Amino acid sequence: MLPTQIAYYILLFFTGSVLGWCMEVICKLIQFHRFINRGFLIGPYCPIYGFGTVLLTALLSRFTEDPFAVFGLAILLCGILEYLTSWLMEKLFHARWWDYSDKRFNLNGRVCANTLIPFGLLGLLMVYFVKPTLFSLYARIPERALNILCYALLALLTVDTVFSAITLLRIRRGAADASGDSTEALTAAVRSALARESAAVRRVLRAFPDARLYNRQLLERLRAERERVRQSVREGRERARAELAAREKQLNEELKKLKDRR
Repeated sequence: MLPTQIAYYILLFFTGSVLGWCMEVICKLIQFHRFINRGFLIGPYCPIYGFGTVLLTALLSRFTEDPFAVFGLAILLCGILEYLTSWLMEKLFHARWWDYSDKRFNLNGRVCANTLIPFGLLGLLMVYFVKPTLFSLYARIPERALNILCYALLALLTVDTVFSAITLLRIRRGAADASGDSTEALTAAVRSALARESAAVRRVLRAFPDARLYNRQLLERLRAERERVRQSVREGRERARAELAAREKQLNEELKKLKDRR
């Protein structure tokens, strides 16, 4: 049997994940005018929102007497969570799944003020309203049914995570096998090639229409090219300085000769 508080937090995790998925779907529906099953997993949930919900309620409940602390810490926690999730998913599956580089006040394109400020407001909502309301509803579920529900949800999430990870690895292999002279060309080539793959692969690509895929060979080539350009610029600057110094020396000598003649 699960401890009651643990069971409550498991249900809170899934509740936050589902609500986060709904929010993502609505946002993309407004942006693209079509339904997009957001997230890496097949089911209607986005675990990053579930983890965020649990973190906010578990860590910030002690600061209920200071709403400003709740707001600021919610921004900090959610920002760290989003940044680490972006970094980890990029390292594991060789893709930048979301990118805020075109937004103002962003950090390496992984987080930005446009998303962090709403997270602060969400923290206030979670601590002062959602957690008390949901925990009172969870308390009405009989203990046996509560445990069965939690174990069933965890089993579902485990199966979904394994299957989705296999799908993401397939996309990673597609990126590794593709060719292109830029990230944009490679992403287009991978999407074209994977469009004939399984429905699960196509779903992930549709879920992240702005994702940028890459392979290590392309990345290393681009980095090497960037380093060559930088080295060329440095050498050009050094040559320019040497030429200017030589020209300055020559002019000084000519000025000295003119003065001596006078």
